[in-house]
Amino acid sequence: ATIFPQSLSMGATFNRELTEKVAMAIGDETLSANTKQAWSPVLDVAQDPRWGRCEETYGEDPVLVSQIGGAWIKGYQSKGLWTTPKHFGGHGAPLGGRDSHDIGLNEREMREVHLVPFRHVMRNYHPESLMMAYSDYMGVPIAKSTELLQQVLRQEWGFDGFVVSDWGGSNDHALGVKNGSHLEMPGT
Repeated sequence: ATIFPQSLSMGATFNRELTEKVAMAIGDETLSANTKQAWSPVLDVAQDPRWGRCEETYGEDPVLVSQIGGAWIKGYQSKGLWTTPKHFGGHGAPLGGRDSHDIGLNEREMREVHLVPFRHVMRNYHPESLMMAYSDYMGVPIAKSTELLQQVLRQEWGFDGFVVSDWGGSNDHALGVKNGSHLEMPGT
């Protein structure tokens, strides 16, 4: 497969057309591998350089992440493929660089920064699936968050695709399914 620059470098170009072409090329290679779906793009808004996944993001600005992430989705979906934007939501705001605990965000910061790219792509590109984050929001694991997975994602934004956990991201499968998770990774 072709090795393209990391997402952070793609974001630094501020070039939607180039990002769309990169995603189209990745889509061609995906089709040649007889695959249908990507666990991409990462729509996290990076806020802490200590976090080990900053290079997977398009940057620290929610509008830039929205635009470049949307271009990636547009290019990849143009090949008839499925995208899985991730990590919904607030994954790019880890406390002390650690992303698997309560992130400590209030509703305003969550909605005005971290949910902006997800809202943008849901409304404009209609991805088929979505991957949720490991973290907790307001003391509730996102995998079990009725507020995020039901009220925001499904009711407010009208998302009708399927939701997958991040790798081992849900420790209570039944409650995850009840609140909107469809696929636990890994699993049988």
